[in-house]
Amino acid sequence: MVAEVLLLLKEAVKPGLLTRELDVIADREIRRRGGVPVFKGYNGYPASVCVSINDQVVHGIPGNRVIRPGDLVSIDLGASVEGFVGDAALSVFCGDPPSERALELVRVTEASLYKGIEAAKVGARLGDIGAAVQTYVEAHGFSVVRDFVGHGVGRQMHEDPQVPNYGTPGRGLLLKPGLALAIEPMVNMGGYEVEVGADGWTVTTRDHSLSAHFEHTIFIDDDGPEILTAIS
Repeated sequence: MVAEVLLLLKEAVKPGLLTRELDVIADREIRRRGGVPVFKGYNGYPASVCVSINDQVVHGIPGNRVIRPGDLVSIDLGASVEGFVGDAALSVFCGDPPSERALELVRVTEASLYKGIEAAKVGARLGDIGAAVQTYVEAHGFSVVRDFVGHGVGRQMHEDPQVPNYGTPGRGLLLKPGLALAIEPMVNMGGYEVEVGADGWTVTTRDHSLSAHFEHTIFIDDDGPEILTAIS
C-alpha cells in the first residue's frame, strides 16, 4: 500500500502544485485502500505525508508552498494495515535537475539505500548497514546526516533499534531472522549538519545545500533481506 501511494505521489509532482495537494492525495489514497496514515497526529504532526524541498532534509510539513521547476522534492510516507506499519520515502526532481551534481546526489542516495539493504543479512551487525551506506556516500563526495536515522518498524512506526546511516562494520546489534527495519539514508550535498526549523518539524541542511532521502521497509530472514515497500 505504501509503495503504491508513494508512486502516485511521485507521479503527481509537477510545477505549480502546492505541497498540501500531495497531502490530500496521500490521505485519500491510503484510506481508500483500507489503511491508516500513521504520520497524522504522531507527536502532533499535522499531515499524512512529509514533503521536503531542496535544502529541507526530512519532516517538511505540506502547506501552500508551490513546487517549482528544478525543485528536489523528497516524499516520506507511512501507513498501517491491520496493525502493521510500512514506511518508505523517495526523492524526485520536478522537471529537469538544476545540475549534473544534483542528479548525482539523488542517484547516490538511492544506491546507498540498496547498499545498506544488501548488508542487512542474518549474522551481520547493525553497524554493517550504516557502514555500507556511509562508505558509498562519502566515496562520491557527499555526507550522511547524523542527527536523524532509520529505525525498527512493526506495530509502531518507530521501534528499536535505531538504524544509523553511518557506523563501524562488525559493531552493534546482531541481525536475526524476523527483524523488520526502515533503512533511510538522508544525504546532503554539503556538510552533514542540520537544523530544525521554527515549526518544530522541518529539518534543513545547516549550509542550505541540497538533500535527498530514500527509504524502504525491509524484513530480514534466512534467505536475506526482503524489501516490503518495493515500487514496481
